[in-house]
Amino acid sequence: MPVELLNPDGLPKPEIYRQVAVATGTRTVYLAGQVARNADGEPVGAGDFAAQVEQAYVNVDTALRAVGGSFADVAKLTVYVVDWSEEKLAALGEGVGRAAARMGVDPVKPVTLLSVAALGEPDLLVEVDAVAVLP
Repeated sequence: MPVELLNPDGLPKPEIYRQVAVATGTRTVYLAGQVARNADGEPVGAGDFAAQVEQAYVNVDTALRAVGGSFADVAKLTVYVVDWSEEKLAALGEGVGRAAARMGVDPVKPVTLLSVAALGEPDLLVEVDAVAVLP
């Protein structure tokens, strides 16, 4: 596995993400932000934050599979959420959990979550940006 994830001593040890990713692979993959759109570009989960999170994470996996990787190879995520509030935390976890079950991987990665006023299209509630390292 080209990415080792850890929570080193001296830092908080969150359950939902890791503080550090050590990449030892030979190819770095940078993805465009993935949103709640299916392969035909149609919206998925209109108004449903958890469904949009699930689709965006699955789209990250789909993009990585196209280059010989998978979500397991992700070294770092940035998640952009429209009007983030702590009330959205449970739905975020639900969407990530459903995506992980569909992909068959551990979704816990180093992650930065940013609240934004809006995304590229008015129906989008979340966008997931990823960097992966492949062998």
